[in-house]
Amino acid sequence: MLNNPVWAALTGPQACFAEAAGNAARYQPEIAPFAALSDPADPAAWRDLATITDYAVLTGPPITPLSGWETDRVTPGVQMIGQSMSGVEDPDAVPLTEKDVPEILDLVARAEPGPFLKRTIDLGRYLGIRDADGRLIAMAGERFRMPGWTEVSAVCTDPEHRGKGLGARLTLAVAAGILARGELPFLHAVHDNENAIRLYGRLGFTHSADVIFASYRYSAH
Repeated sequence: MLNNPVWAALTGPQACFAEAAGNAARYQPEIAPFAALSDPADPAAWRDLATITDYAVLTGPPITPLSGWETDRVTPGVQMIGQSMSGVEDPDAVPLTEKDVPEILDLVARAEPGPFLKRTIDLGRYLGIRDADGRLIAMAGERFRMPGWTEVSAVCTDPEHRGKGLGARLTLAVAAGILARGELPFLHAVHDNENAIRLYGRLGFTHSADVIFASYRYSAH
């Protein structure tokens, strides 16, 4: 499952958020930009993908597109798992809800943690920390969820408040919720975000695999 997490999520616990056709599936457009194939080496799966979208973001091992798809952008990354870590609830971390989405999107624009859309918050539990004036300054939450595993995602801190350990606290708090359900946390990071990778290592995550985050465009007509 970990080598194809989006497929495992969209055909498992998060099937309610999927648009699917045959051996391809994607998240509903306002949820997340990610799509998946049951087998990226199967030309039929790429043909199925073309029936539901002409632009897709995939993650996993290196992928060679087939059947009229062209690579738009590829970013190397790493996958890390928390099989032996302990989460820590944080008394200052407050649950974020749909009413907080405008603030969340504002924070995402400043902190740039990766894709986050209007309904991404529907995927799981999101927590935030606010400053003394009530302004949202840090957050983290859950994204891909598959049997036995949930991804920690959107870990970000306002640039003015970095260096205070807020990201670490929220990562541990989100992990605590995942572990309490009897699941294990995992996460992804781009390969050159060395500070984040070191931080996750200190928190108890270990390297699982090298992955890519890649976008593909369908050009055949």
